Amino acid sequence: MRVDTLTGIKVFRQVVESGSFVAAAERLDLSPAMVSKHVMQVEKRLGVRLLNRNSRTLSITEPGRVYYERCKTILDDLAETELELGALGTVARGTLRVSCPSWFAGQRLADALAEFRRRYPEIVVDVSFEDRKVDLVEEGYDLAMRVALGDSLPAGLVARPVRQMLWFIAASREYVKRHGAPNTPEELSQHDFVGAGNLDSLTLNGPKGKVEVPMRVVLRYRSLAGFANAVASGVGLGPLPDVFFIDPVFKDELVPLLRDYPLQQPTLYLVYVSRKHLPLKIRAFIDFMLEWGSKVQVPKLPASR
Repeated sequence: MRVDTLTGIKVFRQVVESGSFVAAAERLDLSPAMVSKHVMQVEKRLGVRLLNRNSRTLSITEPGRVYYERCKTILDDLAETELELGALGTVARGTLRVSCPSWFAGQRLADALAEFRRRYPEIVVDVSFEDRKVDLVEEGYDLAMRVALGDSLPAGLVARPVRQMLWFIAASREYVKRHGAPNTPEELSQHDFVGAGNLDSLTLNGPKGKVEVPMRVVLRYRSLAGFANAVASGVGLGPLPDVFFIDPVFKDELVPLLRDYPLQQPTLYLVYVSRKHLPLKIRAFIDFMLEWGSKVQVPKLPASR
């Protein structure tokens, strides 16, 4: 099979599964024009129209559906064969695609990946930072790092716990200086909050059980990437995981409040598709991150006053 033929098949499949040329182009890191060109070349070679498209809609023809099912089988078989052959190797190598939450893009993970690189110089880690749950199979990721409560993980995937993460209500030192620090959960109603997404209340775990606290939200962030920056600006309080309080960017700005009342305690997981032959590059990364997680100590949090 020629390289351009295989590329055309991959592009056509992605267009069908994405539902548009633009979405397929984003997934494949190509321009929409190039995606359209690949599909037209496939249609020209076959002599049939595979897709009906205009400026607004895209639909698959009957020949297109038959071709898509066959292409899907061919590509899946090829991927499985490559996995089997890769697993037979003795050196971990290749590109490893990993999905992480946007707020993982800090020095802590960078240091871990630098150490991983020193151990496995023939593996190139390709990390995407995004606040959504990617489809590992459809989008071509080898694994994902997800922070979740145990019962919120999707079925059908392997999830290996790396470490538990503590969340606290955070404030900037400037905010505490101006407004004071709350001493009880009830006092939180007197303070402004930065809201993450649609969150309007918090559940604190106190000495006597759970305490539900409503938030007076004055600013919302739909992306967690800049959430800590908003809290650090002093506009209001906000829930953040323990790692932010020791991050070089924020350790002199943020302080945890009500330490006796931590928030949810989700776990960091490595999530990947269960496969019969796990490639060495994936196995190496899993083993490394589990080792890293076992060595991570609970951060020593700064004083709030």
